[in-house]
Amino acid sequence: MPKHVHLIRHGQSTFNAAYAIDGIDPLHFDARLTPLGLEQVAAARIEAAHLDPELIITSPLTRAIQTTIGIFGERPVLVEALHREHCYSSCDVGRGPADLAAEFPHLTFGHLADIWWHHGPEANEHGICIEPMEMLMGRVEDFRRWLIARPEREIAVVGHGTFFLHLTGERFENCQRRTLTFD
Repeated sequence: MPKHVHLIRHGQSTFNAAYAIDGIDPLHFDARLTPLGLEQVAAARIEAAHLDPELIITSPLTRAIQTTIGIFGERPVLVEALHREHCYSSCDVGRGPADLAAEFPHLTFGHLADIWWHHGPEANEHGICIEPMEMLMGRVEDFRRWLIARPEREIAVVGHGTFFLHLTGERFENCQRRTLTFD
């Protein structure tokens, strides 16, 4: 029986909006959704109303959590850092589990490390540790294997454009959904 994995990119973030203007990192750490992003999420909720995933997974980055809650409401959600965004810009630097739990008390974050995003010696001039491409590609393959091994037959994953690009080979617009099928 095939497994269907619905991949949904988060809505427009403050980082996305500012970066689109001039291509300069606006230093929006763990960026939130913009008003347009919230509108995109509301439209995606209507479009996804027919989905009934057995498992909903979100990245721990705030824009993904906001998108997940906006689409799926208060349903149980697994917060998973394996499919976090490629750490390249300020928006890809997250917040610790305690801060996330204070803002989203109905979700569980205790299984996350205090620093669950990439951190290492390769920091840029803003102190952002750039995740090496080979590490990203390893996470993409680990996530693919993890999804395939899951027992659920229908899964929704809310995540990020660059990660999904490397997972599928396709670019995702904000709040765009694509379905992967595994046999």
